[in-house]
Amino acid sequence: MINAAIQIDNPVQSTPPFGVNMPALRGSILLVEDENFVREVTAEILELAGYQVLKARSAVEAIREFRRHKGEIELLVVDVVLPGKNGRDMVKELMQDDPTLKTIFISGYPENTTDRNQNFLCKSLYLSKPFSVDSLIQKIRDVVIAG
Repeated sequence: MINAAIQIDNPVQSTPPFGVNMPALRGSILLVEDENFVREVTAEILELAGYQVLKARSAVEAIREFRRHKGEIELLVVDVVLPGKNGRDMVKELMQDDPTLKTIFISGYPENTTDRNQNFLCKSLYLSKPFSVDSLIQKIRDVVIAG
């Protein structure tokens, strides 16, 4: 669950509501989260920050969206635990299509943290749930700067 209090006085904003310069992305963010509430709130936060967001509930759906929007997705925000194929295996598969793909893994379970020694994770970061708006934006900044 996300610790975020978002006040939406004006749903159409031309500048990010967070008072910081948001890290620029050339492409979209693919958000992969099986919990509806977490997915929808996280997507709303990212959209309010000015990002284009594609959403998926499972690895199968995410792979389909990724291939449908080939070349448009620059960043993945992926839950480690997903129904069917887990987030790590899904990212491995997608990185075969695009080795430059950047990833932020999210999980509420410390035992599901990613193995940072695996080569495919060199462009990824981990964010523990629950997370704040600021920590999510900072992770995006970290991934964009590192890439």
